[in-house]
Amino acid sequence: MNGCDALAEAILTSSDRQYTVPGYPIMELGARTRAEMVINEKTALEYALGDSISKRRAAVIIKNVGLNACADPLLQATAQGLISGVVIIAGDDPDAHGSQTAQDSRYYGELAELPVIEPDETSCYSGLEAAFQASEQFSRVAILRLTPQILEAEVKHNPVSRHDLAGRISPRTWTMNGRVTAAEELYRTMFAWSDASALNRWQGGSLGAGAAPGDSKVVTVHPLPLQAAEMQPVHEYGRTFVRDHQGLQPPVAQKRPQAMEDRGFYRTFCRECPFKSVLTILKDQDMHMICDAGCSVLGMTPSYEIGVASYGMGASIAVAARSTRVALIGDYALLHSGINALVDVYEKNLPLLCIVMKNNCTAMTGKQPAYDPVPYLAWAKPVICRADDEEQLLRVICRPEKPVTVIVEGECPEGANHETVEY
Repeated sequence: MNGCDALAEAILTSSDRQYTVPGYPIMELGARTRAEMVINEKTALEYALGDSISKRRAAVIIKNVGLNACADPLLQATAQGLISGVVIIAGDDPDAHGSQTAQDSRYYGELAELPVIEPDETSCYSGLEAAFQASEQFSRVAILRLTPQILEAEVKHNPVSRHDLAGRISPRTWTMNGRVTAAEELYRTMFAWSDASALNRWQGGSLGAGAAPGDSKVVTVHPLPLQAAEMQPVHEYGRTFVRDHQGLQPPVAQKRPQAMEDRGFYRTFCRECPFKSVLTILKDQDMHMICDAGCSVLGMTPSYEIGVASYGMGASIAVAARSTRVALIGDYALLHSGINALVDVYEKNLPLLCIVMKNNCTAMTGKQPAYDPVPYLAWAKPVICRADDEEQLLRVICRPEKPVTVIVEGECPEGANHETVEY
């Protein structure tokens, strides 16, 4: 069988959900797995992160340039964490036969500190399952890098059993610094995982990465195992990633993640914030939500603590559509990059309550003016209400059976700042 056949079978065994944005060289792989087509790659990854929160494994099948659209939630997930495995199956086109660029996806492993696996002819099945397990072990997205050479090659039919592990979402009590510290410590342990991986084969002589020829084979291409440090020559498809990363060392051990209590304070909404009523109603009804970037992220801190996770600007809508079904987002973040996901949610009639806090500014960064989202959302038939109209808010904030958009209008208090509460 060829690599595409094997990988399609492996994906259907190891994952519960599959999403795709088609393109060369992974278009056929998406079709064979009957992957759900999504409006763009960022939304596909955000859906997958929502699945992860709901304890479902998800595969995102995209081409190399599509990975660029995933950059924000991809890096955010490393710090925020996840529960069930999320694997991006990235189709690289080193010779630019069907792509705008000859981009090499392995560099995202270095940028986002992710495990990257590039299977050879013997490890299409085991490599895919190992990618899901690594995602769960290190609580971040993993990348399975594919090139036309492996998709078209004759490979071994050696299926492996699925074995789910469990990752973790960063505790709400950690500061942002604490989340990054904890993620860096997990990255440090990833080097030992790569060194010990049975996917790699060491026989001396030349070194081949993935499907490239070599006496020895390296499949865990990031982080690169120590055994590959001085092997020459190196054969690989794409840029000289393996050659340039020989001898890469793990980061130094990290201190204990900082908690808000260690820091001595937490931040919450401004004392006179008009949107507190929204958070109070959600908390009273025990409606947990996905937070976006901006003020909505404060729903994760006391005294509300109803925010489950936040994966960056515009991400709350798609993540929530596959998990909590409640998204809290600001007007700027919605138009920044959330509106594509909202279109996809409405097209698929997914149950989601999307609450947009409309304050006409970017409150966290100096109150620069924001566009009014209302003219751009007529197709969604949003419910528009004032933040001080508690009676209407109680009617519209409820568990959804279909997509519902609620725009809550309020004005940020002049000269106010987020309240700092000491422990």
